[in-house]
Amino acid sequence: MRDAVGGVQSVLVLGGTSEIALATVRRMVDQGCRTVLLAARNPDDCLAAAAAVREAGATTVDTLAFDALDTASHGTVIDEAFTRHGDLDVVLLAFGVLGDQAEFEADPAKAVAAVQVNYVGAVSAGLHVARNLRRQGHGTLVVLSSVAGERVRKTNFVYGSSKAGLDGFAQGLGDSLVGTGASVLVVRPGFVHTRMTEGMEPAPLSTTPEVVAEAVTDGLAKGQAVVWAPAPLRLVMSGLRHLPRPLWRKASERG
Repeated sequence: MRDAVGGVQSVLVLGGTSEIALATVRRMVDQGCRTVLLAARNPDDCLAAAAAVREAGATTVDTLAFDALDTASHGTVIDEAFTRHGDLDVVLLAFGVLGDQAEFEADPAKAVAAVQVNYVGAVSAGLHVARNLRRQGHGTLVVLSSVAGERVRKTNFVYGSSKAGLDGFAQGLGDSLVGTGASVLVVRPGFVHTRMTEGMEPAPLSTTPEVVAEAVTDGLAKGQAVVWAPAPLRLVMSGLRHLPRPLWRKASERG
């Protein structure tokens, strides 16, 4: 349960190696969060991050195995997290793969695998989380979407379409939770400087994990349903969303 002033006390991260997620967790711990659960396909990959948040002030830090592709295990893993640690204030859905559009077109099996992680795995995990949040009567599922899903570009249409599907799912899930005490916060970052984007040409209004983390924690504090990182992307995309398709193709040619 959040504290008397609405501060987050506990967080579960599905995708515990995500740089954006870990920046968000560090910010939450700085603000008083004391229970941190990091879930990843290989929990050992989270050990350094777990030690860092423990040193920063978290008193209960745990790692657990979670595979986005193993949807049959999602219910067990997520239920166990809620059962073992009691009520959870925030669940951060942060797993995903960017991939390479040219590789996807050359090998459709790789495209299918990426979509299964980014969308199918997220739908499965999101529904299991929502069931637990609904049961406890409070808590927020934070979904890391992407501005790439707002209007899909030809240079990354496999990734963009998976994020478009995720964004729509998250908004609908949030609507379904109204009146239950639980909620969904959709986060739409632009280009973020992380290991995943290393070597790529930065897009305009590129940002950092720390800026996204600030947007997430501010959005949680204000009870928002959608946040953009950085915030000006909202205005930019409100215009680009309505460009005629020939102009959009021209505008989105650069990767």
